[in-house]
Amino acid sequence: MAPIHDHPGEHAAAVPVRLLAIRDTPLSVDEVFRAVGDDAAGGIALFVGTVRNHDGGQDVGALGYSCHPSAEDELRRVAEKVVADFPVRALAAVHRVGELAVGDLAVVVAVACPHRAEAFDACRKLIDDLKHEVPIWKHQRFSDGTEEWVGAC
Repeated sequence: MAPIHDHPGEHAAAVPVRLLAIRDTPLSVDEVFRAVGDDAAGGIALFVGTVRNHDGGQDVGALGYSCHPSAEDELRRVAEKVVADFPVRALAAVHRVGELAVGDLAVVVAVACPHRAEAFDACRKLIDDLKHEVPIWKHQRFSDGTEEWVGAC
């Protein structure tokens, strides 16, 4: 009997990047989860980033995201690097831009891999690199009237 790792399902899929987008409309966890469905995946890791009501000890009153025109290209580059480093069966990532309210979904990413540990590691790498390398900026306005810009890269 052949070792498990010789099965085609143990390797990255031929076309693993299933959904990448930067949108000014509400995000859907269900859409991202459906996009990474794969019969060879034994683990799907999903991360949902939401707008919280505070940051740095201050109450957040309003928040907006904006991005550079190259953001989707950079998102694809980040996704393809994750695919190169992990046995990804399917990957999806969407980020919101525009004005958001507390509780809104700001980012949803998911990765499907043959095993759970790989899925967790790949998902963490995807969200961490997205936040550090994709040119998306957060503009926070605090309830005391102050504001700050937070750069993703």
